[in-house]
Amino acid sequence: MGSILQYIPGNSLIHRMNPVTKIFLTVIICVAAFITNNFYYLLALLVIDLLIGVLAGVVSRTWSIFRGLLKVAIFLFILQALLTRRGTPVCWIITDVGLKPAGMVVLRLVVVCMPLALVLAVTRISDLTNAMVEVLHVPYKYAFTLATAIRFIPKFLEDMNGIMEAQTARGVAFDQARGLKKFSMLLPLTAPLLISSVRQTDQTAVAAEVRGFELRKRTSSYKHYGFQALDACALVICALILTAAILIH
Repeated sequence: MGSILQYIPGNSLIHRMNPVTKIFLTVIICVAAFITNNFYYLLALLVIDLLIGVLAGVVSRTWSIFRGLLKVAIFLFILQALLTRRGTPVCWIITDVGLKPAGMVVLRLVVVCMPLALVLAVTRISDLTNAMVEVLHVPYKYAFTLATAIRFIPKFLEDMNGIMEAQTARGVAFDQARGLKKFSMLLPLTAPLLISSVRQTDQTAVAAEVRGFELRKRTSSYKHYGFQALDACALVICALILTAAILIH
């Protein structure tokens, strides 16, 4: 997860887009995925997600995200198919009526989550925060909270791995445990992780106050984010995606 959320430098078309345009494109894809009930249109949105990763030059990251989401999607597909009792049985207790909703659920999940992860891969968190404040007029404290939460996720995972390695050195066999047993072994580790998280949060708050967090305004950023022809083309594509979703629905 930490590597997935890490920014990848580049000079691709997606990298050069305004951060607000990237956010808007992501929101439009998510809205279109929830509006439509057409399976083939969701597949088209998935192709658009993959195309964004290719244009951004982050093919390996795109494949990692897709592979991780696919594991969750398969689990949800099986669970959804088993819980549906209506229709004609196809395999064991799985019915034909259950297969279609299950496929729609997992495909919608992948379509919605992929652009969110790709935006973080091709956009600096600082640019994302400053653009939200300057262009969207979001209060800086809310934008800072969002950026800090994203930055802390890899840090928390790193701390968790460090705690697990320390416990493994003391003879705790995490690699041999499976399922509920591994979950029960990980549960006691949440206490030191929580204590460490609270300590880091307090240190971050103190550092922000010392650097004049309350004095930050919308015009305080030295970097400005203008809209270019590339952003206009992206907005046109967003309009086409949303229009197609509405018409197909």
